[in-house]
Amino acid sequence: MAERPQERLGSEHAPHLPAKRVPFHPSKSWGVVAAVSFLLAIFFLQHWPKPTVVTQKTAAEPPPVIITTVTARNGDIGIYMNALGLVTPLNTVAVRSRVDGQLIKVNYVESHMVHAGDSLVEIDPSLFHAAVTQAEGQLARDQASLENARRDLERYKEALARNSIPRQLYETQIATVRQFEGTVKLDQGQIENAKVQLAYCHITAPITGRVGLRLVDAGNIVHATDTNPLVIITQLQPITLIFSVAEDYLPQIQRQLRAGKQLSIDALDRSQRSKLATGILQSVDNQIDTNTGTIRLRGLFTNENSVLFPNQFVNVRLLADMHHNVTLLPNAVIQRNAQGAFVYLVQSAQRAALHPVTVVTTDGNQSEVEGVEPGAMLAASNFNRLTDGAKVTLRRETGQKQQKQKGP
Repeated sequence: MAERPQERLGSEHAPHLPAKRVPFHPSKSWGVVAAVSFLLAIFFLQHWPKPTVVTQKTAAEPPPVIITTVTARNGDIGIYMNALGLVTPLNTVAVRSRVDGQLIKVNYVESHMVHAGDSLVEIDPSLFHAAVTQAEGQLARDQASLENARRDLERYKEALARNSIPRQLYETQIATVRQFEGTVKLDQGQIENAKVQLAYCHITAPITGRVGLRLVDAGNIVHATDTNPLVIITQLQPITLIFSVAEDYLPQIQRQLRAGKQLSIDALDRSQRSKLATGILQSVDNQIDTNTGTIRLRGLFTNENSVLFPNQFVNVRLLADMHHNVTLLPNAVIQRNAQGAFVYLVQSAQRAALHPVTVVTTDGNQSEVEGVEPGAMLAASNFNRLTDGAKVTLRRETGQKQQKQKGP
């Protein structure tokens, strides 16, 4: 039997066959990988920085916040109404000539104060002196005629008693005497008129006030019918201030006025930081403006230092009411967020507690609040670092204690 090709081929090439392969065992390979991973983990654990120090620093409590404090106090505060006001003079006079003539002299100085009766300007009085003389001559002539008529009347009376003249002649003489008496009165009136016209040549100040700029120079001819005045005088002491408030405040204002109280008014500058003058409410308008829903009020100021000037715009604060024995805080202590106003109460454990408050009214640098009792200690600085429950360190207390130290 012939050999199979496969067997012959195998026998011929048997010495050149590759070595027998080792079978693959998955369990052994995974064991090697696990061993290497374990060794690497041990290496990294030994050489990687430990997070214990970082964890301790993160978890440590932040240092205390150094703050100043203020104490809530009990006091009084005013309820003010704010408005924009216009200063108006109590009296304004445009001085004009009442006669025609040449302006020969100007006696006032521009922008200076004048008093009632002070000479302002002089108009040439020559023509009016002549008119007075003429009227006086007419009076003297008519008085002489009256005297003669009265003597004739006495003679006619005696003749009538003797029936020497008719009665009609006597009665005609009586009428003549009365006619001359009327003429004398007319002459006297003309004299008074001429003297008045003469007095108009000397123009004096009708009120005490400040004169404006000179409007007419000496040498010009002025007339009684001129539309432009010679000078304008405005009274500055006292002076008034007109302002408007919302109609909702009217009942409160009327209640105070009916009680006999004088409401105080403060005039402030444009920045509302400096008080210019203080006055009182003088009068209330008789109707409400339907277009704006406001009512006009007039305040009276003595204006002793002339700080208020006519047609000047100022900020107005009307003291409408006064709250007594309320809790007062400096405005800087009150903070605000989306929920409203709040303060930081300093508790006995030296921690700051966020406490909500209600601001009732504000006057200057202080406010009336509800929700805090007088005597409570509040944080007054470092608000950007304060949080609810933060630990604090007190630097010093401000407020009443410092005010007492600064006081006499």
